[in-house]
Amino acid sequence: DPSCLLSAAFFGALGSSFLYGYNLSVVNAPASYIKAFYNKTWIERYGEPIGAESVTLLWSITVSIFAIGGLVGALCVSLIIKVLGRKGTLLLNNSFAVVAALLLSLGEKSHSFEMLIIGRLIMGVDSGIALSALPMYLGEISPRHIRGFIGQFNSILICLGVFTGQVLGLPELLGQESRWNYLFAFLALPALLQLCVLPFLPESPRFLLMERKDEAAAERAFQRFLGKKDVSQELEEVHAEARAQVNLNTITVLQLLRNPAVRWQLITVIITMASYQLCGLNAIWYYTNGILREAGFAENILPYITLSTGAIETLAAIISGLVIERIGRKPLLIFGFSAMAVFFSLLTVFLNFQNTMSWMPYLSYICILAVIASFCSGPGGIPFILTGELFEQSYRPAAFMIAGTVNWLSNFAVGLLFPFIQEALQTFAFLVFVVVCILASIYLYIILPETKNKTFVDISQSFAKINKIPVPTPSQEMELVLSITPEKNGKVQDVTKMESSF
Repeated sequence: DPSCLLSAAFFGALGSSFLYGYNLSVVNAPASYIKAFYNKTWIERYGEPIGAESVTLLWSITVSIFAIGGLVGALCVSLIIKVLGRKGTLLLNNSFAVVAALLLSLGEKSHSFEMLIIGRLIMGVDSGIALSALPMYLGEISPRHIRGFIGQFNSILICLGVFTGQVLGLPELLGQESRWNYLFAFLALPALLQLCVLPFLPESPRFLLMERKDEAAAERAFQRFLGKKDVSQELEEVHAEARAQVNLNTITVLQLLRNPAVRWQLITVIITMASYQLCGLNAIWYYTNGILREAGFAENILPYITLSTGAIETLAAIISGLVIERIGRKPLLIFGFSAMAVFFSLLTVFLNFQNTMSWMPYLSYICILAVIASFCSGPGGIPFILTGELFEQSYRPAAFMIAGTVNWLSNFAVGLLFPFIQEALQTFAFLVFVVVCILASIYLYIILPETKNKTFVDISQSFAKINKIPVPTPSQEMELVLSITPEKNGKVQDVTKMESSF
């Protein structure tokens, strides 16, 4: 009975990645009303209307401070996880979402635009924690033959969140002057739903066994997640992973950066995460309405056509989740980045001939949908799954902290620099992303091993050759296990201090 695993994946993602996706799109619809509110508040306070530059500055701070909050969240996550565990971190995180929902929805009533900016910052912290803790939790609770499928819940609910933000932002629903506060009040709902369900689901069995040393609890957790009585095989797999680790304590970020045994895993995660943000998907969102306007679509139907982007995104993520265990991580990533490069190139061509033929803008629009679908087929979710898969237990929190930092810094950089790139290069701006996508594909083709259906130990062994670390033979491994002697205070001590890749 897989219902326990599926509800952990769904409700875990609902209070985490869904909120992240929702926050990416929710500010688009009420932008003009929020700016009007800033102006009104300014007049109330200072007796004169706000300058055009000031309003743009306040608005861009409101939008981009989300990424700064994300960075803060990503930097805190390994500390919180150490104390509260995977599930406990997700539960605590809901408090940030509820506080942010209150600040954002009551800002107008309180005549305070500062509340909106602080609310966005706190919502960023929530997303920064969520995008590290959730993939870690999902990767550790799922059996290896469906680890990718369960991991894709993260990506599917990000897309669903973006889509929900677009739908609720429609003028008939909450995208009106009198109702935009409710768009932000809605943030509390998924968080409260998660608070109702997650406490009744088990903690990550890997965390319970390897870090809490609680075998009985780990066994119960596996039994519930896998829906079967006999989980000795799964427990043995975790024990094998524990034996293979020289460092049983959680590694710090500095130790991870210095360790040659995980060098290429780290480089791979950094490049994949940076490409996830720098491949240009964020820029597509900025452009969609402009391209549609030029296509001659009437202003009042733009929001409905924009919905098609969110719908395509969600659909592609679901299909990717269904095929990831059959096709594998590597082909989906390479396909996604290569297809994005192709469609960005075509989009550049079509944008340059936009005014020559009346049907050109429709081709541009089809290209936009194709870029979005390509992104969600692989690059949109797999970087998070890989971060969990390429590192063993003791490295994982530090790895997610580094991946999260790269993710949010790149996100911030795109938001900051893209308007300038666009001004300088005009319609050729997308060629920058073509280069990023091609380089990412080439790197992944050469370096990344396939990780589907492998244990975490197998995956780190597949990197041993490129890290130039000798893979120990079974007899050496046996020696290693025997050389671990109990110390007086009950702590395990490794006599040989054998430096290995595990």
